[in-house]
Amino acid sequence: MLTVDEEITSVSRLRELLPTEGFTNTFLKVTDQLNVVARRFIANAPFIIVATKSSEGLIDVSPKGDPAGFVEVYDNKTLIIPDRLGNHRVDGFQNILEDPNVAILFIVPDHGDTLRVAGKARIVKDRAINERLAINGKEPLLAMVVEVQEAFMHCSKSLIRSRLWYPDSWPARKTAPTLAEWVLETVARKQTLDEVQDDHSADERTRLY
Repeated sequence: MLTVDEEITSVSRLRELLPTEGFTNTFLKVTDQLNVVARRFIANAPFIIVATKSSEGLIDVSPKGDPAGFVEVYDNKTLIIPDRLGNHRVDGFQNILEDPNVAILFIVPDHGDTLRVAGKARIVKDRAINERLAINGKEPLLAMVVEVQEAFMHCSKSLIRSRLWYPDSWPARKTAPTLAEWVLETVARKQTLDEVQDDHSADERTRLY
């Protein structure tokens, strides 16, 4: 087990190290609904990350992406997120059936700030929703409806530090491992790396919608 100088085990100690003084706006900027600024941000976001939790406590984070504005703001308390073709693990959906609490991070390319939303989710199969959220004539099978309980914008420091939107700081693409490499490392199968990559590339071409 990792040995450390100190493990923080109480809120009082945490606040001793990270006091609230001088950060008034941080705590006042939270709202329980989707105001006009949140709606504008969501309309520009092509990518989100959804966090869910199983009844056993294991956290799952799932990336979801579509053309900007793919998450529908139904009203000031309700979001609708279409579910596109995936790997059928449905970790997030299974978690929602066990614990409806979710958190969503909205990301806009080349934009420093992010939008954080938390609430309670349910899984629905609705003809009107599916028709409304179709892309290229392909309807989602299911959708996630989120009742918003908390929303606030998050500052840009993390994205500035990461230089995420600065291509000159990106590592060479081929230095990062691929999903195909992960599969060969973890799954017993008689395929070469190129064969596994070809399977994944074909899936990307034919199963987006």
